[in-house]
Amino acid sequence: QVQLVESGGGLVQAGGSLRLSCAASLRIFSSYGMGWFRQAPGKEREFVAAISWSGGSTRYADSVKGRFAISRENAKNTVYLQMNSLKPEDTAVYYCAASRSGVVGTTVGLYAYWGQGTQVTVSS
Repeated sequence: QVQLVESGGGLVQAGGSLRLSCAASLRIFSSYGMGWFRQAPGKEREFVAAISWSGGSTRYADSVKGRFAISRENAKNTVYLQMNSLKPEDTAVYYCAASRSGVVGTTVGLYAYWGQGTQVTVSS
């Protein structure tokens, strides 16, 4: 059974940093493209960042470019999201997702597996 478990969320002041982790129980983790999405109350789930199976390609939403960084350690079946210079508008539940395609994907429909999410709250 596939499981994605996020951790590292919490409450932080504006300008602060958090590092999210996602541990995956995927059989061949290194073949999956991985992504981070977020959903704020009353809003649709939106793309944040994605990384290809090898880690050689990444992509970011314009709203987080230059502040967030996605990375992965295939030996540990883990993907990370380093979030710096956090803003109140970054407040949301953050979800980790896995795509069988292995490439960088920015749409929800490309991802077959999802974690339960971790709350990130940024106070002003």
